[in-house]
Amino acid sequence: MIHQILWVLLLVGFSMTEAAPLTIYDHLKSQGLPIGILPKGITEYSVDPTSGLFRINLTQPCNARFENQFHYDFNISGHLSYGKIGELSGVSQQELFLWFPVKGIRVDVPSSGLIYFDVGVADKKLSLSLFENPRDCTAVDPDDDHHHGGDSSYDSLSQSMNLQHGNGQGGKLRADS
Repeated sequence: MIHQILWVLLLVGFSMTEAAPLTIYDHLKSQGLPIGILPKGITEYSVDPTSGLFRINLTQPCNARFENQFHYDFNISGHLSYGKIGELSGVSQQELFLWFPVKGIRVDVPSSGLIYFDVGVADKKLSLSLFENPRDCTAVDPDDDHHHGGDSSYDSLSQSMNLQHGNGQGGKLRADS
């Protein structure tokens, strides 16, 4: 009888020491990134440990407010490496009344307290402390261009700005609106 009790205690001890499954937030931490760059409650994701490619599936697109509004699509993907996410898709950031796709995120020097968001036309610098914890994300209608980060605002801006190679301008690009 005592032998059986010891056996049960031994099995319980082993099961308690097993590591909990990693979350996407654990992956961010291990790469020196703040966990708050993604919204709260992500459970469906995959990460390729060799390439760093990750994919996240949300149940619905949503918005989260930091210093600016961020939009997260149904599907988010990118390449995770130490201190940065490259080739990011599925995240947009609102600046004034326009939405810009976030193409990358990086933390160059953690002690600087800054995080950089590559929005294509520039790098947006924000306080790292804004992203310490995942934020609640408010669901949005994926068909409503006024409340989600669809690229319609960005596309309309891009279409209204016709970049041309100026003749006789020494090879400089000129924006015509």
